[in-house]
Amino acid sequence: MAELPDKANVVIIGGGVIGCSIAYHLAKLGFSDVVLLERQQLTSGTTWHAAGLVGQLRTSINMTKLAKYTSELYRGLEAETGQATGYKQCGSISIATNEERFEELRRSASMAKVFDLEVNVIDVDEIAERYPLINSDDVLGGIHIPSDGYANAVDITQALARGARTNGARIFQDTKVTGILHDGAKVTGVSTPAGDIEAGYVVICGGMWSRDLAASIGVNVPLHACEHYYALFESVAGLDPNLPVLRDYDACTYYKYDAGKLLVGAFEPSAKPWGMDGIPEDFCFDEIAGDFDHFEPVLHDAMQRIPALQDAGIQKFFCGPESFTPDVRYHIGQAPELRNCFVSAGLNSIGLQSAGGIGKVMSEWIRDGHPPVDLWEVDVRRNMPFQGNRKYLQERVSESLGLLYATHWPYRQYATSRGVRKSAIHDRLVGAGACHGEAFGWERPNWYAPEGVEPQYEYSYGRQNWFEYSAAEHKAVRENVALFDQSSFAKFRLEGRDAMRVLNTVCANDVDVAPGRLVYTQWLNERGGIEADLTVTRLDEQTFLIVTAAETEIRDQSWLRRHIPDDAHCVLTNVTSAMGVISIMGPRSRDLLQSLTPADMSHAAFPFATSRAIELGFAMVRASRITFVGELGWELYVPTEFMLGVYDELVAAGEAFGLAHAGYHALNSLRIEKGYRHWSHDITDEDTPLEAGLEFTVKFDKPGGFTGREALLQQKDAGISRRLLQFRLADPEPLLYHNEPVWRNGELVGHVTSGAYGHTLGACIGLGYVSVPAGSDASKLAEGDYEIEVAGVRHAAVASLRPMYDPDNERIRS
Repeated sequence: MAELPDKANVVIIGGGVIGCSIAYHLAKLGFSDVVLLERQQLTSGTTWHAAGLVGQLRTSINMTKLAKYTSELYRGLEAETGQATGYKQCGSISIATNEERFEELRRSASMAKVFDLEVNVIDVDEIAERYPLINSDDVLGGIHIPSDGYANAVDITQALARGARTNGARIFQDTKVTGILHDGAKVTGVSTPAGDIEAGYVVICGGMWSRDLAASIGVNVPLHACEHYYALFESVAGLDPNLPVLRDYDACTYYKYDAGKLLVGAFEPSAKPWGMDGIPEDFCFDEIAGDFDHFEPVLHDAMQRIPALQDAGIQKFFCGPESFTPDVRYHIGQAPELRNCFVSAGLNSIGLQSAGGIGKVMSEWIRDGHPPVDLWEVDVRRNMPFQGNRKYLQERVSESLGLLYATHWPYRQYATSRGVRKSAIHDRLVGAGACHGEAFGWERPNWYAPEGVEPQYEYSYGRQNWFEYSAAEHKAVRENVALFDQSSFAKFRLEGRDAMRVLNTVCANDVDVAPGRLVYTQWLNERGGIEADLTVTRLDEQTFLIVTAAETEIRDQSWLRRHIPDDAHCVLTNVTSAMGVISIMGPRSRDLLQSLTPADMSHAAFPFATSRAIELGFAMVRASRITFVGELGWELYVPTEFMLGVYDELVAAGEAFGLAHAGYHALNSLRIEKGYRHWSHDITDEDTPLEAGLEFTVKFDKPGGFTGREALLQQKDAGISRRLLQFRLADPEPLLYHNEPVWRNGELVGHVTSGAYGHTLGACIGLGYVSVPAGSDASKLAEGDYEIEVAGVRHAAVASLRPMYDPDNERIRS
């Protein structure tokens, strides 16, 4: 056995398909001294028993691009490395047995056009022709992806390992990492029984061991193993090795030809967590006992779908562990807790079909110090500290596994691990009829049921049961006054004599304002991309309040902390739990608040973008005049222990004003009418303020400059190649959600980033980027015949560069 080195550039922990792919791609990029350490043998954790599916269509554009790259990589891997991979491009068919599922598939097929993945909507006859074994009596239709296929997971891993070694990487098996070394700020290496290795980067690819290994150094990687089942049927009459992979989502099953047999696997709705008491130390190529009774209903349905199985024999009943995450999205990227500590784990049974893309982006991320594309949906920084809790994970992953094949309903809510984070007025809102959704652990009121109506979702791709109730909330905000609970906002204080200098370098806008002023700003990266979208309030000369979305609490805190110079005299504190937020919005918001406080709430005394402490009830409340709904209003920042009293005062006084309660669905429909951008949908680290129409927030000439300034100046000189537009459908019936293709004059030019029904504008509203034709004037971009494709049907749309609702901001400044 080769001797372990004392030093390495990069140490990768884990020799499954993910770790080997990262080693392969790092080596291909020219990284020297890449070392991979595997506790037992390559693939011996969970890779070895992967079913081998290589699908490409995901629920988002960038995830599909990564899966598409994986498929392309595997096609040429055997020729490159000389190692057999078992890769076969046989295509795949996904079937629908109800109208809602068929709409989901058609919407996916439309989305695939955006990135040139061939996905064909097919009828029942074509399904039966391509898959003769199927019983199609209840099938309505489906989609066919010709370039999908399958591979042998062990062989793919060995091919990646061989490619990595060929390009200089070193792989050590039977070498357990017993500890990760760090100096409190960044990783410095790893410990093994054979000695320590000093390293510039450490990448945790330990599969189901990753949570505990990361936790040992204070890094949060929430995942938990579940039992995953499949069965191998032999002597299946009519079985053809050229059959496509078949997915029957409504029955939770998939079917794949496997060396003369038919493999039947499932992602059942209620899974069984495994390893609650830890994973055995000697676990290596192990199976687990499983529960045949648990899997039997799946097999019964499979025999109805494929009647030939009724006369076949079960050659193998298999159960093995797979890692699942709370939101069924894997974890990759640099950990916010330690510099140069990277993570790639929690693959939710799609490790093989994700490995190529993950290896590519992770290697580029390590090389460049930033992700090569927007990867927020799988970024490890999205995780909240509580999500590492074992009880939370055990309950949640029992649902996560089944969500892989469940219908991806718009606004679908998790059923497990609920009630984790609650606003101080949560129970009051339940009494008011709130239907709470869960977001980042927070219970948030999404809509309010009127008296006599059960606050429960009835899911659909059409107008869901809450549509008219949310429309009434929307109307109340536009015409009168409404109350929102926005306590889930993430809130930070930055204070100290250098606080302004630090913030003004990070912010694109100028935050060197008078105390009591509030500034809307972005934080940019060196490429001009938008890393954060938030508000900064100057409380006094040395203290600032930063308010951002609940979704980005950890990300934004980490971003700012890492941009505070070592010699700067300032302290960042997360004060999210210290304050609740009640927003009072609408034309009569001033009248309501004025009836409760001696403070002068007039426009002259309390102009837009002003923040000050006011008396309200028995509390001192910070009132900030700002809006995300496009109306006059204030966000009230209330110390947590005063929230109930302030709420009760507002509701009691509000009776005279017709105060309504409004939820996050109304907030979304209101903001999209006004064209307000939502970070992670409409603006990301790939998008610049110039492309997003946010140049008004950028102060190019402020003293000291800001991060990203030079990149924006270069883009300004060169001209933008894409621009965010607002769209309104001509037909009031179709609904937009996200990723719908946008056509201009018959040419595909972009896609919708977010959509919602605009109750004031009378149709669905979308935001989306479209390409600027070479040599053309971006200011003329809204001209032309626009169409937006929904589930395969194009609908005429009107485009605008300016907000369609109150374009001159008269209402918010009234």
